[in-house]
Amino acid sequence: MDDQQQTHTIDAHFEITEFDETVYDEPAEGPKLTRVRIHKRYHGVIDGAGVVDVLTAQGHDGAGYVASERAEGTLDGRRGTFVIQHGGLAEGTTQRTFGTIVPGSGTGELTGISGRAEEAQREILTLEYTL
Repeated sequence: MDDQQQTHTIDAHFEITEFDETVYDEPAEGPKLTRVRIHKRYHGVIDGAGVVDVLTAQGHDGAGYVASERAEGTLDGRRGTFVIQHGGLAEGTTQRTFGTIVPGSGTGELTGISGRAEEAQREILTLEYTL
């Protein structure tokens, strides 16, 4: 690790521009399973777009998702792409999310990016990263 690298924490605001959900399993009992394709438009510290493929389990008493997202654009003025894998679980009103930047996924000026990601707030990606 380069001595010049610092960890940065940002809140990246986005809006969902496209949301396409397909149910692939809906049993009589148990949660339904879906695939979702989401397109995002980031503005602010991240300026660009994201495309996300999500798998969900949606039940009466709980839900969960796992996702892979490629973000493309500029992050703090550096141009490139990187991939985030994230997910979340909900039980009643309790929710928790988790995520990480996929090692080696950075391109362009974002080559070498690493860190964590979380979508704990609606349409805000909190990114803790080192570059």
